[in-house]
Amino acid sequence: MKITLTGSLGNIGKPLATQLISAGHVVTIISSNEQKKTAIQALGGIPAIGNIQDVDFLTATFKGADVVYTMIPPDFSVSDYRAYSASLGQLYAQGIQQAGVKNVVNISSMGAHLKEGTGLTIGSYEMETALNKIPDVHIKHMRLPYIFTNLYGNISMIRHMGFIGANYDKDTRLVMVHPEDIADAVTQAIQTPFTLPHHIIYVVSDDRTMAEVATALGNAIGQPDLQWVVFTDEQALAGIMQSGIREEIARLLVEVGIAVRTGILWMPYGKKEGTRSLQTFADEFATRYQKN
Repeated sequence: MKITLTGSLGNIGKPLATQLISAGHVVTIISSNEQKKTAIQALGGIPAIGNIQDVDFLTATFKGADVVYTMIPPDFSVSDYRAYSASLGQLYAQGIQQAGVKNVVNISSMGAHLKEGTGLTIGSYEMETALNKIPDVHIKHMRLPYIFTNLYGNISMIRHMGFIGANYDKDTRLVMVHPEDIADAVTQAIQTPFTLPHHIIYVVSDDRTMAEVATALGNAIGQPDLQWVVFTDEQALAGIMQSGIREEIARLLVEVGIAVRTGILWMPYGKKEGTRSLQTFADEFATRYQKN
C-alpha cells in the first residue's frame, strides 16, 4: 500500500513509519523540517517537506495514497488552540477530499466526544468533527488516553521538589498508553480492511491510580518513598506558567487535570490493546531521569 503519514518522526511517528516500511509499504512522511529529510530517507521513507496548513501541499502529498494518517502536531505558540485544531481539521478534510483518499486513520483522544471541559483534548473533538464531514470516506479514530511520555514533564519536579503531583489526588484513576503500543495499533488499523464510515478504536496500555504511578516511577529511579501530591487548580496553573507556558495553554492543561479528576475522559475501552505496562515505561522513565 501507499501510505502518507503526518506527524514527522515523533514518539509515535517514528516507530509507526518503521513498522510500515518493514512490512513493505511505500510510506511518505510529512514534515515541516527540512533537516528531517535525511532521517526519513534513512528509514526508507519518502520525505514530503512542507506546511500542513497549505492545502495545496496536503492535496498533492495525499494524492495516490491508499491510507492517510492524520494527527494534530502540538503547537503551544498558537493564540487559540481550539481554532488551530478546527482549522487544521478542515484543511486535512479538504486535502483528503480533493486528493480522492478513501481511507483515513486519525489520532484522537478519549473525551473527543465532548465539546467542552476537556482542555487540550478539545482539539481532538474539532478534528473528528471536521473529518467526519468528508463524504464517502472510511475513518478509524484512534482514541488515546494519557500518553506515558507526558510523565517526562515531571522529572524537574521530582528532582527539585522531591515529589510528583498535579491537580488531582493519589486515588485518581489514570488510563495510559505507550507510544509504541499506539504505533502497533495504528499499523494494525491501517493493514485491516476499512468497513465502517466512522470506527472508534481505544488503545490502552495500563490503568492505574496516581499513587501506583508514583510508586512505580519512584522504585525505578531509586526513590521508593516518592509521594504523589495534590495541587489546587490555582497552584497547578501558577506552576505551569512558571515553567514558561503561556497562560491560555496553561489553563487548558489545568482543565485537562480537572477532566482527569472527574473521570469524564475515560471511556469504557474493553480489553487492553497494548502490551507495554506502567512498569515497562517506569524503566524508560528511569533512563531519561538519569540523563537529565
